[in-house]
Amino acid sequence: MYNNFEKVLISEEKLQSRVKELAKQISDDYAGKNPFFVCILKGSVFFTTDLLRYLSIPCQMEFMAVSSYGAGTKSSGEVKLIKDLNVPIEGKDVIIVEDIIDSGNTLSYLKRLLEQRNPTSVKICTLLDKPERRKVDLSADYVGFVIPDEFVVGYGLDYNEDYRQIPEICILKREVYEK
Repeated sequence: MYNNFEKVLISEEKLQSRVKELAKQISDDYAGKNPFFVCILKGSVFFTTDLLRYLSIPCQMEFMAVSSYGAGTKSSGEVKLIKDLNVPIEGKDVIIVEDIIDSGNTLSYLKRLLEQRNPTSVKICTLLDKPERRKVDLSADYVGFVIPDEFVVGYGLDYNEDYRQIPEICILKREVYEK
């Protein structure tokens, strides 16, 4: 499987170290509060669970699922809500946890959707950010790593549902996804 990767972009050790730093920053920022984390399935599940394990504050967690990719490698620009929240968020401090911000279309849509539900606040925490691919004016409040415009997999990120279980972030070889 590793022969399908150009290289490891971010090692498991660097990932875990940065996730701990983000958890400390969030714990400090939300001291005395009980933030409500929205894990965006499926890609951010590894990141979200690790992040929450490292928090030093109480919190709640729920899941949403959206799609803008299908089986492709580039966002279609059309966001489809697949699974919505099961609980109201009115009056809560919401933190959307995403695996990667690419075009920004999906998170822009989600943020607007959640803001309409009258939370106290809505912040974005992303593991990876590709600012050079942004198509909308959107930035995350918490960013793990800014990465180049490469197709990456691992630590929850997939290509066609494969490679999520890889413990590091790897650049997928072009010939794998340009078949």
